[in-house]
Amino acid sequence: MTPDRFDRPDLSEPLRCAEDDDVRGPGGDDQVGIATKTRAKPKKPSQFKVLMLNDDYTPMEFVVMVLKRFFHMDLEQATRVMLHVHQRGVGVCGIFPYEIAETKVNQVMDFARQNQHPLQCTLEKA
Repeated sequence: MTPDRFDRPDLSEPLRCAEDDDVRGPGGDDQVGIATKTRAKPKKPSQFKVLMLNDDYTPMEFVVMVLKRFFHMDLEQATRVMLHVHQRGVGVCGIFPYEIAETKVNQVMDFARQNQHPLQCTLEKA
């Protein structure tokens, strides 16, 4: 059996895909274009303040330790925030997206409870 002419591709012309459409300009010239799609920028997540509330029972040293441990403050900054909370009744520990703020509030509350301190922490929209 001899191979038929249709079994072999004609290599005298360049191979083309079915998707290759012949785009000709007004003068018969080939044109190449770039398809662009505008992409909507993702909206930044809403930010929430993590607030620490003053009480008359939680030791100042414990508050400083909490601020260092959960909010990664150095000793000086943690002391400054602790004194602010002590003198004004409330202070901002940090500003985070909702899920992170909620996690930090829960971590602080659980840690305070485990150490038998009534320290309160909450969040509010920034």
